[in-house]
Amino acid sequence: MPFGSLWLPVVASAVAVWIVSAILHMVLKYHRADYKLLSNEDAIASAIRGVAPAPGIYPIPYCTDGKQMKDPAFQKKYTDGPVAILTVMKNGPPSMGKYLGLWLGFCLFASVVTAYVARHTLRLDTEPLEVMRITGAVAFAAYGFAALQAGIWKGEPLANVLRGFLDAVIYSVTTGLVFRLLWPAA
Repeated sequence: MPFGSLWLPVVASAVAVWIVSAILHMVLKYHRADYKLLSNEDAIASAIRGVAPAPGIYPIPYCTDGKQMKDPAFQKKYTDGPVAILTVMKNGPPSMGKYLGLWLGFCLFASVVTAYVARHTLRLDTEPLEVMRITGAVAFAAYGFAALQAGIWKGEPLANVLRGFLDAVIYSVTTGLVFRLLWPAA
């Protein structure tokens, strides 16, 4: 099957996921629980501003190697806290247009990968439910595994990871349905 025959489900599923995600975030708003307010945000922001770190990711405490982790004085830093991962972004108001465009680009990328796997595993005469199963599973991997990785390596709370998984399930069902409906042989 030529890859070009899948351009319609690729674009349609990416746009559909983008719209569904907007509904999840702007109407249902269950992701508001993803972030917490620091009790003294102004003082903490002032302290960070005083150091003026460049955009980047800063673990607290910062460890350079495994030997340092064995040092009792360094271990005390972990015990005393805080233990954190600070992400510093470029100063200025968030550019929602940029973020929404990047998200749409990611959705397109996820749909292209989904189509690539579908093209190499499914035939034109594949049953529609099987098209949905395969494309939905690939889409789940694209949208859901990042949440799990963030929970493992970046300390995302389990509730955030589970909300990310819920999003991934919704996005994968959306992607699978679009591919099922727009499969070239449908």
